[in-house]
Amino acid sequence: MARVPESQRVREAIEAAVVEGRYRPGDRLDPARLEQEFSCSRTPIREALQALERSGLVYIRPKQGTYVTELDALELAERFEVMAELEGMAARLASRRIEAATLVDLRAALADCERYAVAGDADAYYHANERFHGVVYDSCGNEFLRDQAAALTRALQPYRRLQLRVPDRMRRSLAEHRRIADSVAAGDAATAEEAAREHVLVQVQEFSRLVRTLRRPSTG
Repeated sequence: MARVPESQRVREAIEAAVVEGRYRPGDRLDPARLEQEFSCSRTPIREALQALERSGLVYIRPKQGTYVTELDALELAERFEVMAELEGMAARLASRRIEAATLVDLRAALADCERYAVAGDADAYYHANERFHGVVYDSCGNEFLRDQAAALTRALQPYRRLQLRVPDRMRRSLAEHRRIADSVAAGDAATAEEAAREHVLVQVQEFSRLVRTLRRPSTG
């Protein structure tokens, strides 16, 4: 597997830290401290923070610093609901418009998901999962839909990534991917839309359960 760029490594680590509660909403992220924490130069730190700002996870105040965005559970649920509708629409359109060569790409991404699910590698699974969903969006034939979904996907990326840590979630996610891929390949628009929508909505429940576990005060 290709080496992960330094800025991506930093970005993903910060994402996980935010969702796990180590960096809390409203906290200021000090670049100097991040350099020490991740043992890297200022450039990948800056690139990571810029990417996180584009995703909506942090916001940058000129001359003041970078802060973790404050999103409550209701705001997250609302975003996931919209994401579910966009995913469903993309899968429905893809089932009508996907080309044979692109269907091969979808199956290849699904095979990668299966390999990493068996290996129990949540990070690698997540990146294969991104490729899977990316093929669906690229196949929907609607550039505006793809762009809107991409923006929301970036905002929800850390939350979708972390919910893969829920026990048995990768296996169930893989089964959901198979249903989406099979219905898209069969041209079954109604099933493809339903499967893709449910695949996102279940993540709201998984993530909420995981966050309650991660942020539960220690009794010891």
